[in-house]
Amino acid sequence: MADRLSAREALAALTDPDTFAELPAPPRAVRTDGPLGWPGYDASRERAAARTGEQESVVCGTARIGGREAVLISFEFGFLGGSLGERTGDRLEAAYTHAREHRLPLVSLIATGGSRMQEGMIALTQLQRVARQSVLTRAAGLPQLAVLRDPTTGGGWATLGAGADVVLALPGAQVGFAGSRVRPADADPAAYTAEGQYAAGQVDAVVPAAELPGALAVWLRLLAAPEGPAVPADPPAALARGHRPAAAGEVPPPATGWAAVQQARHPDRPRAEAYLDSYFELRMPLSGDRAGGTDPGMLCGFGVREGRTIGYAAQCGTATRPAGYRTASRLIRLADRLGFPVLTLVDTPGAANDAAAERAGAGPAIADTFAAVAAARVPVTTLLIGEGGSGGALALAAPGRMWATPDSYFSVIAPEMATAILKRPPTEAPLTADQLRLRPQDLVSLGLAQAVVPLGGESQPRRRLS
Repeated sequence: MADRLSAREALAALTDPDTFAELPAPPRAVRTDGPLGWPGYDASRERAAARTGEQESVVCGTARIGGREAVLISFEFGFLGGSLGERTGDRLEAAYTHAREHRLPLVSLIATGGSRMQEGMIALTQLQRVARQSVLTRAAGLPQLAVLRDPTTGGGWATLGAGADVVLALPGAQVGFAGSRVRPADADPAAYTAEGQYAAGQVDAVVPAAELPGALAVWLRLLAAPEGPAVPADPPAALARGHRPAAAGEVPPPATGWAAVQQARHPDRPRAEAYLDSYFELRMPLSGDRAGGTDPGMLCGFGVREGRTIGYAAQCGTATRPAGYRTASRLIRLADRLGFPVLTLVDTPGAANDAAAERAGAGPAIADTFAAVAAARVPVTTLLIGEGGSGGALALAAPGRMWATPDSYFSVIAPEMATAILKRPPTEAPLTADQLRLRPQDLVSLGLAQAVVPLGGESQPRRRLS
């Protein structure tokens, strides 16, 4: 089960010892029984304060996690169910403002039932206030991380939680916009859990409490603001060459187009995970498209190479589903906002084209990935590591910044499909492959790839087979 720690216990469990410094609560004129004059509201607040030792449902301050300073917001569920009221909004706004003024990441430890009934619409409008602060913090290029404790429901989930850049959840936590008392009686309870939200692409990882401090420390290391200009310099050739796992022997460029197709489809060639493992010293995944879907054939996240953070979106050799494209777009835009370069690994026979993919919005999802790559202000570098199947592969390719491995190809369409469209017999697929000029060296001669990156070499990591 998820924790039911107090706000300060949750802070103590995650932060470096003796580093938490509470921010002062903003002053606000006292109104008897709150903005609505709700009978007994003052007495309820007094009982909550006596029970918890807090004056409001959030505790805000600064602390270090893994040696890195951050602004932290921790909810006190024991104070009126961790609900958001007018004074809660004051504290949240002050925390966001402090994060921007001091260029610090913001971490929210959420445990809330939603908006405070005794303050009516005044309480509900605090969500707009939080959303505005989140937008300002996003525009300032600062990362926002959320930890979903038990429960995370209502407006707290729909703003601080789901609106964060990285969303982690404790196992068994109740997570959903609808709280337990307002759901349909026949609702599937699994949909309202951390695990259910992870499966639906709304949460990046479900992390056991014992592992949470380490996970947050790594994320803060990855997403701390980069030094230097907002758009860092990037040596694209060195970046691309650095991704290759070594082959058992040299892999020569293919002699024919059909040979290129066969090499790219070989079951023993390196796949995306082998490239990512060989290149990054450590990496953390982002999961899900925040629209109800995940695609295991698209790996996205951030990694460290020689002290530098790089975002990555990597196809794994399967037909990419709409959720995969939306997750890649999410990663590219986040990296762009935070000032980190992006690596894309292209390897797909094409976009998924079944009825489910069409219903899930394959076309718009691909279009959005094209747009994310085109709009990025940071360098996007592409390595073609296998099949480059039509627009489903091209969506992830950076114009003018693509390299290719010898066991790859890129084509307007698979040669077998091109053969069928041209009304040729299937036996002419090899001829069609040659005519399509899809080999990696053809891509270079056509000006579509910068170079063919050689595989092999004793200094490279061992080739991992998928």
